[in-house]
Amino acid sequence: MPYYIAVYDFHETRLPRALKLFRKYLNWVQNSVFEGELTKAQFAELKWKADQLADPDWDSVIFYELRDERYAGRTVVGLDKGERGRFL
Repeated sequence: MPYYIAVYDFHETRLPRALKLFRKYLNWVQNSVFEGELTKAQFAELKWKADQLADPDWDSVIFYELRDERYAGRTVVGLDKGERGRFL
């Protein structure tokens, strides 16, 4: 299953809705950064919902897709704020 890293920058008025949306699909890592495995259908749904929420003149979302988690090296310097499990 593909492994995704999502990074976003939403206006503060849409930030709570963006956080809620991304937490439904991915693991929170730190402010505006999420990661985890998604099926192609889940990714398409998340991407569509993020596009519906975003104001194209202000907000941005970047998705990185890796073949799976084994190809994602992760090094944390300082406090690891992320959650390793996903709550549904």
